[in-house]
Amino acid sequence: MLSLLPANDLSICGTLYSVDQYLNIKLTNISVTDLEKYPHMLSVKNCLIQGSVVAYMQLPADEIHKQLLQDAARKEPLPQKQ
Repeated sequence: MLSLLPANDLSICGTLYSVDQYLNIKLTNISVTDLEKYPHMLSVKNCLIQGSVVAYMQLPADEIHKQLLQDAARKEPLPQKQ
């Protein structure tokens, strides 16, 4: 479970699905910590958060798959489509 605090004070928890080269973050199974302030987020289950608006993120150390992360970091980047 990943916790994010974007710059607009909206705190989101969810499962990290992917991160791209611009640090845009895709989350699944999200929940908002302050539903009284953001009731419209109750129906949102997945989201994409632009990397430039994230103030900080918190990853629990026991949920990080270090070997998978290291293997993914070693892969060659895919060629860009023209």
